[in-house]
Amino acid sequence: MDFSQLLQEVTYKAVRSSGSGGQHINKTATKVELYFDLFETLFFTDEEKSKLKDFFKNRISKEGILILSCGETRSQLKNKNIVTKRFLDLIQEGLKEEKDRITTKIPRAAKRKRLANKKKTSEKKANRKPPKID
Repeated sequence: MDFSQLLQEVTYKAVRSSGSGGQHINKTATKVELYFDLFETLFFTDEEKSKLKDFFKNRISKEGILILSCGETRSQLKNKNIVTKRFLDLIQEGLKEEKDRITTKIPRAAKRKRLANKKKTSEKKANRKPPKID
């Protein structure tokens, strides 16, 4: 899938990073934030938009804007590349078709093994009890 048109709809903003780094971090804007308006995009169909909306339900704002940020490196360009790659990976993952699960029968050997383990455990615990004297 060619995402070059999709990347034209993305907006970037450079902000100051938080954390340690001394004077460098106080004067340079190396952290990059990516903004993508999911509701207004022309790249996806309505079906794909609803699928992505469900996928991004915890990451999307009420206005339908997806915000991703990266401040891992001291380079603004590297952070921009990282956040763009992360965005594209998330889009691909959100559009993936889920496979239908085929239910299978539990093998007889697995049932026997489970019951044998249960029996062994119960015998072990029964042996811990003091003997009954009548």
